[in-house]
Amino acid sequence: MAVDVLLGLQWGDEGKGKIVDYLSDRYDVVARFQGGPNAGHTIVIGDDKHVLHTIPSGIFRKDITNVIGNGVVIDPITLEKELNKLKKANVTFDNLYVAKKAHLILPTHRYLDAASEASKGKMKIGSTLKGIGPTYMDKTGRNGLRVGDVLSSGFLEKYEALKAKHLGMMKMYPEVEFDLEGEEEKWMDSLDTLRNLKSIDCAYYLNSQIKAGKKILAEGAQGSMLDIDFGTYPYVTSSSTMTAGVCTGLGIAPSAIGKVLGITKAYCTRVGSGPFPTQLDDHAGETLRKIGQEFGATTGRPRRCGWIDIPQLKYTIMINGVTHLTVTKLDVLNTFEHIMAAEKYKVNGVETEELPYELDNSLITPIYKSIDGWQSDLSDVKEYDSLPDAAKSFITYLEKALGIPVVYVSTGPARRSLIEKV
Repeated sequence: MAVDVLLGLQWGDEGKGKIVDYLSDRYDVVARFQGGPNAGHTIVIGDDKHVLHTIPSGIFRKDITNVIGNGVVIDPITLEKELNKLKKANVTFDNLYVAKKAHLILPTHRYLDAASEASKGKMKIGSTLKGIGPTYMDKTGRNGLRVGDVLSSGFLEKYEALKAKHLGMMKMYPEVEFDLEGEEEKWMDSLDTLRNLKSIDCAYYLNSQIKAGKKILAEGAQGSMLDIDFGTYPYVTSSSTMTAGVCTGLGIAPSAIGKVLGITKAYCTRVGSGPFPTQLDDHAGETLRKIGQEFGATTGRPRRCGWIDIPQLKYTIMINGVTHLTVTKLDVLNTFEHIMAAEKYKVNGVETEELPYELDNSLITPIYKSIDGWQSDLSDVKEYDSLPDAAKSFITYLEKALGIPVVYVSTGPARRSLIEKV
């Protein structure tokens, strides 16, 4: 069981990038298995802040191989921008590999995304308008272009055929502003950078690493509640954000998977539209947003904030087979006299610990437990035993409520602000 999995258990933005960066020197390979540039993993090293959208979070470790798996969808323009920023930060990417079977986001995918979202009116899903949904639609519709196609002689013919299909579909949607000619020129230019990267057959490569005794960390994007099958559909992303997505997104067998490390914030956030049972539209919610600097790493949009949701976490722990838990942003709760945790829902007057089919705020009333806060600064705390008793009691409560051990506690954005709970 050479492949460990790290994924988010809420609606994304749990701080996965920092944890991958911290753990990656214990692995030989870090592999991103799904999603696209609609995700943003923020990593703070010293005084420098880095936001990755496509590249795995192990890229800052020189001796670690980083793989963009076939389950990822790639916008060559975004990828080129990321690589250029890494160059300026003196980060090399000789250790970066790209799966030939990863699908490409075309300019017309982003054009379709914008037009489709505009057509929904008040029913907007909250798309990041990065072209993710239309790209995955072409993938499942067997029309997509892949990284390997860029290297073939018939690439331009395939590109023009898919572009023509997209432009034909635009007749169904309202007009939106989009500089297709300009974006297409940038896209074509960025393909040179993509061609110069090391492209691989992801399944053969990773399975050869497993046979050679190498340790692999599979990195997810978004969060489990945005999974296309098990999330708050239709307000979800277009890929499998769960442990199951590791197998299809990298080409490895289920029997290769070992530990599953789930990441949760000490509270809860969501960006974009869709159900969010514990959302706070009050002073407490605004305090969480302000202290936690809760704005999307990709879009800059303010995140909706709320208390931690135990039924929701138990659900994602169950469907992912989570074996270990990391709690991030514990420090954001430093000033609260009391912290709330939703232990059950009341749905149409009936109490339940299960997520209903329609996870709609108007149908659900969370039933909260009040937990004493610690009201002290955690920035100088380096060991778990040195945490305030109330903070340790909160972690113990989560372990008992969720039934799995907490192994890491994050008390700030920097690399050093992570406590290993021995």
